Amino acid sequence: MYRVAKASGYLVIIKAGVRDIKLAKKAWILPGQSCTVFDLSLMNYTFEGIIEGETCVLAASITMEEFGLLICNANVKQLVDVPGHEYFSYLGQKTQMEAANQAKTKVIAIQRSGEGEKEGIKVRSEMKVFKNERQAEVAQANSELAKKKAAWTKVARVAEVEAAKVVALREAELQGEVEKMNALTTTEKLKAEFF
Repeated sequence: MYRVAKASGYLVIIKAGVRDIKLAKKAWILPGQSCTVFDLSLMNYTFEGIIEGETCVLAASITMEEFGLLICNANVKQLVDVPGHEYFSYLGQKTQMEAANQAKTKVIAIQRSGEGEKEGIKVRSEMKVFKNERQAEVAQANSELAKKKAAWTKVARVAEVEAAKVVALREAELQGEVEKMNALTTTEKLKAEFF
């Protein structure tokens, strides 16, 4: 007998004495074979109020393997509280408070980071000012040293000139004395020869 499965199903064909199965959309079923229709059409389940919410929370917290269902498609509608039960409004408030606390934490972290950066800039600025002041002091000291060297050089030149003058005067005096002595010696020789 020839069998055809619906669009959302399959034929499961089992042969007598064989442990294997055959899946098909359409097939000839021979004597000694059994055929079962396996329906894969989607099923919709609707839950009301707290049961629906708890099921959604439970389903969100476990994996599909733990849940034991194979879900091909799921549409989750907006969850609302049943009159007298404020589960979702409390859950929303809790989420909002956690988000606000995380935002405050981030703001504090950014402020601390900014303060740290300001301190870093302040320290770098102070270091630069200190370095510039030290460079200015070194330049000032070098300038004063150059002035003193120039003054010492001038004093040394004046001293050299004065020393040269003193030496020249002394040489002239000595030369004069030598000439006087020569003149006296010559005079004495001449006196001795003529007298």
